[in-house]
Amino acid sequence: MADPGAESGDESVTTDLADIDLTRSELVRKGFPHEIFTMLRREAPVWWHPMPDGLPVKTDEGFWVLSKYDDIQAVNRDTELFSSADGPSLSLNPEMKGAMLVSMDGHAHIRQRQIISAGFTPRMVGRLEDQARRWAVSIVEDALEKGTCDFVADVAYQLPMHMIADIVGIPPEDRQWLFTLTNDFLQGSDPDHPISREQQMGKQVEMFQYAQQLCEEKRKNPQDDIWTIISTFEMEDDKGERSAMSQIELNFFFLLLTVAGSETTRNAISGGLLALLDHPDQLETMRSDPSAMRPAVEEIIRWTSPVAYFARRATRDTQIRGVKIAEGQRVTLWYPSANRDEDVFDDPFRFDIHRKSNQQIAFGGGGAHFCLGANLARREIAILFEELLKRTTKIELLKRPKYNSLSLFNPIYLALRELPVRLS
Repeated sequence: MADPGAESGDESVTTDLADIDLTRSELVRKGFPHEIFTMLRREAPVWWHPMPDGLPVKTDEGFWVLSKYDDIQAVNRDTELFSSADGPSLSLNPEMKGAMLVSMDGHAHIRQRQIISAGFTPRMVGRLEDQARRWAVSIVEDALEKGTCDFVADVAYQLPMHMIADIVGIPPEDRQWLFTLTNDFLQGSDPDHPISREQQMGKQVEMFQYAQQLCEEKRKNPQDDIWTIISTFEMEDDKGERSAMSQIELNFFFLLLTVAGSETTRNAISGGLLALLDHPDQLETMRSDPSAMRPAVEEIIRWTSPVAYFARRATRDTQIRGVKIAEGQRVTLWYPSANRDEDVFDDPFRFDIHRKSNQQIAFGGGGAHFCLGANLARREIAILFEELLKRTTKIELLKRPKYNSLSLFNPIYLALRELPVRLS
């Protein structure tokens, strides 16, 4: 079976730039539309995508699509010229502006990252790794007991969600409710699982209410967890004034953790297994050679590139590859395309855990907005595969995988929905 990293989502991929419409959910029903982005890298690496009429959300009139590695990395690192204030999504939501870590620039962004980083002390990070190992063992053993399972829901989803719950200090009895709520919120933009905009916003409000209750509980009864530190930590500015994260900042960070943090790692683990099942020799190398795990994780991240794009807004007139970008226009950075750039990666459509040079930019390509959870995500992926391969002799794919289209207005864009396997 073809893997999602090399397969297009649509059997009738256009060969005409004028026909490309990335808002079409059909494009990602079988995986990321790599054929389209291969054509863009070759013919129009800086390409204007007009927005079609009749969209369900408010947007700009169009946006620039960047598909080349060097351009994406450069824009990602230039936060003065390309602002994040409108958020990473192409939908326009005024209440998000400057409220979430991924929609902040300059001093506000630095301040919030410093407060969040205060919770991730070496002791806490070490404890998280121990917890990840315990969860991975438990999750894999439960899946083995079933014999056949949906790897996405029963394995890949479980580890990152439990790790986020551990970070936030969510009681075990609340976790299944929160996991279901998070999943329902995320799937709301998929045409196969339609809910109204009002219903989706209602689920966001539920998450915010839970985050607020959790913060109040941590302040009354501090626990030895990262969320207690983040929700109570005060940072001193240059004037000697102390400030903590506001409740709305905490609400949005809670949303970012539970939605983006869980979905991206889940997609990497699921897509990584699918690629390995298509390359059983490499899977066996990982099983027998512990030193292969580190480069394998980097290749899994490059191959799956769990975040499809981030959007930025030009703060003044500029040019990219001689193409004029006007002040105020949105620019999108397509990470799966960068990670298949023929000018950077040898044979980029070959999955290869032995790849010698692998400067993948799935975590954003450095700069101010480099993913805070990158190292934890790497460790979760490695630990899950270590425990999975240690406890299995055979993993069999039972059916063709299914994908969710999360719509163009979710930067994750698509996700593996079902991956039925038999574990022996």
